[in-house]
Amino acid sequence: MAEPEEQVSTRKLIAFFALVFGMFMAILDIQIVSSSLSEIQAGLSAAPDEVSWVQTSYLIAEVIMIPLSGFLARALSTRVFFSICAGGFTIASVLCATATNLEQMILYRALQGFIGGGMIPSAFAAAYTVFPRSKQPMVMALVGLTVTLAPTVGPTVGGYLTELFSWHWLFLVNVIPGIAATLIAWTMVDFDEAEPGLLRRFDFIGLLFMAVFLGSLEYVVEEGQKHDWFEDRGIVIFTVVTVVFGVLFFWRALTAKTPIVDLSAFTDRNFAVGSILTFVLGIGLYGLTYLYPLYLAWIRGYTALQIGETVFVTGIFMFLTAPIVGALMRKVDPRKLIFVGLTGFALSSFELTPITADWAFGELFFPQALRGVSLMLCMIPINQLALGTLPMDGIKNASGLFNLTRNLGGAVGLAAINTVLQNRSDVHVARLAEHVRWGSAVAESRLAEIAAGLRPALGNLADAAALRQINAMVGQQAQVMAFADVFLVLAVLFGAMVFLVPLVQKPRDGAGAPAH
Repeated sequence: MAEPEEQVSTRKLIAFFALVFGMFMAILDIQIVSSSLSEIQAGLSAAPDEVSWVQTSYLIAEVIMIPLSGFLARALSTRVFFSICAGGFTIASVLCATATNLEQMILYRALQGFIGGGMIPSAFAAAYTVFPRSKQPMVMALVGLTVTLAPTVGPTVGGYLTELFSWHWLFLVNVIPGIAATLIAWTMVDFDEAEPGLLRRFDFIGLLFMAVFLGSLEYVVEEGQKHDWFEDRGIVIFTVVTVVFGVLFFWRALTAKTPIVDLSAFTDRNFAVGSILTFVLGIGLYGLTYLYPLYLAWIRGYTALQIGETVFVTGIFMFLTAPIVGALMRKVDPRKLIFVGLTGFALSSFELTPITADWAFGELFFPQALRGVSLMLCMIPINQLALGTLPMDGIKNASGLFNLTRNLGGAVGLAAINTVLQNRSDVHVARLAEHVRWGSAVAESRLAEIAAGLRPALGNLADAAALRQINAMVGQQAQVMAFADVFLVLAVLFGAMVFLVPLVQKPRDGAGAPAH
């Protein structure tokens, strides 16, 4: 009787791969512009403090759509909903490439993020409706690899496209794959039937509460550090709005007859603990994807191409590890894999704490490799344990919530990382200044040595130039020490998450198999 369950048609496989590829594009576009913001700024004649909205507008719009996607996929069917999302994402990408000013770009990026956000949970949910239980560990290996690889390679891909062509190709690269994904989804996806009756019960009030709550929350965590947090009146206002509309949203979700987002999945222990773990994984995934290029740009002065050539290591090891973890999921208790993965992630961050201004590819190789392996050991079993034990009729909705927690983890993590970097850098500058003040024999000796080297070229200006060099050296060393502090915080955070693993229940039907 088990044999028919094992069969998956070629048509369904092709359709599922189209969903996964659409998800890859949507997640890739979160980070693809991060290494090319200066080029976009120049192309659009934008101010340096404004161009970050190219990133922020996408994230705010996406974080609103992701939890909404479960309701819409049920109402319209996966075929119709995903086809609309893939087609709309492609059109929005073309619009982004044609933007001539910052206002247009922000509008088109918000549209791109909102529509694209619907593709991410669709692929997650389809993994449980298309494939039999025995195949799901390997399928989740593919989904987990896509979720983690896309943001990891995003800055690298963006850097190459901008360097070799222009920033417009950050968006034009989506066009042909987007058209293909749309056509395949429309013609081949037949996983479920639409429930049009849901649209007649659409909770517009709940949507309003959710959109304002999540949009304001994303704005606060994305822009807070740039504006010195609660020293800024706008951040205070949006924080109050977040709290008020957050309360209204949860009240509506718990009391409405047909809520826009069903929160009942959180009553499942595996889903609740898995959501916490994936929130923290979002911090590590997006945080370290941000930290490595930042260190290489600030401290080493690398170009986008050089950064890409240095940070590709994590992606390679993720790619190599994913099928191994998928195979292990059938034989090993997934909780053991999560334990090993979290421990490895903590170690990979701890290995970076002795970092200096001289670290390059060789010194960063092992931490990056260990991070890539650990990400797969964490992500794949967490996905399977959190979603695989839920009833099938709750998968679409839960998939949206699960992906939302990861994205919010990334947003909160980036905000915290930037704040820690800034604060610890200031602290280290003050401490180092104590050692290079006037009267310090070592500092004065070093200053005289630098000035002597500069005097033949600069004459009387050598002393001032030497002092500037000393100040630059102090600032750089303070930044490096701040990076080390952030890596230590991340190591402690992931080490602490190990204690949540025993709270996850082992699946009843074998390692990683969903209970029905």
